Amino acid sequence: MAFVRVQKNKAYFSRYQVKFRRRREGKTDYRQRKRLCAQDKNKYQSPKYRLVVRFTNKQVICQIAYSLIDGDRILCQASSNELPRYGLTVGLKNYSAAYCTGLLVARRLLQKVGLDDVYEGNTEVDGEVVTVDYDGATYYVDDVDEDKRPFRALLDVGCKATTTGCRIFGALKGAADGGLDIPHNEKRFPGYDRDAKEYDADMHRERIFGGHVGEYMEYLEEEDNQKYQECFASYIENEIEADALEDLYAEVHEKIRADPSPSPKKDFKANKEYKRKAKLTLEERKARVQAKKDARAAESDDEE
Repeated sequence: MAFVRVQKNKAYFSRYQVKFRRRREGKTDYRQRKRLCAQDKNKYQSPKYRLVVRFTNKQVICQIAYSLIDGDRILCQASSNELPRYGLTVGLKNYSAAYCTGLLVARRLLQKVGLDDVYEGNTEVDGEVVTVDYDGATYYVDDVDEDKRPFRALLDVGCKATTTGCRIFGALKGAADGGLDIPHNEKRFPGYDRDAKEYDADMHRERIFGGHVGEYMEYLEEEDNQKYQECFASYIENEIEADALEDLYAEVHEKIRADPSPSPKKDFKANKEYKRKAKLTLEERKARVQAKKDARAAESDDEE
């Protein structure tokens, strides 16, 4: 096949269509979004809910969202900045924190819609994928109630690469263990071997309880104590040791299940004590400049 050069002439530019702004900015994958948001017509405009997971430089954000013609609506949200309220003050962006945030948003949502007593989720964290077949459909919960179906949401990863062991799937596992019905399998969880096609649930459980962090802490403490002091300064300050991480995360999970409700909002009070200086008028600015000129001239006369 011969090489054909694309001629960017008048005909090309007259037919050129500018892509959507968020596509140009690299923020939205519209091919993915269309498949996550488009609902069947025979479901009469019932919203299709998404579990939106995003990572910033300092926190994990999990939201339950659905789309309308004029934009998205957030039904419920949780972030890892809330975890200090449950006893976790360090490592708010790792895999274990992502699991805790997913668990928190799931329990908070089910409490909001009145399904928290019906679907308690997986209280014993073992890393296994839970599924049940009911009425010809597959649900990703322990058991299906006859009167109330589980709350289904689809994972929205945005533009993040879905590699095996990614922290996004920690939030997914936390939300699934929290009682949400999220379609998934074990192929992207830590512990899955693609070549052998085997899944090690114990390895995934260890990752959920911060085992990988504890191992690295012990390794650095023995091999490079100075780097250990730098990397885990907040752990040392809060007196958190590698052996105590599993008990810490287990306690956080229990506290989240006990009270997933959001903290009450604080009333904002503006500080009216501070007042800005009044803006100078034109005459005042001119006088200020003239005073500086006179002072400079006086200095030069003294030097002479």
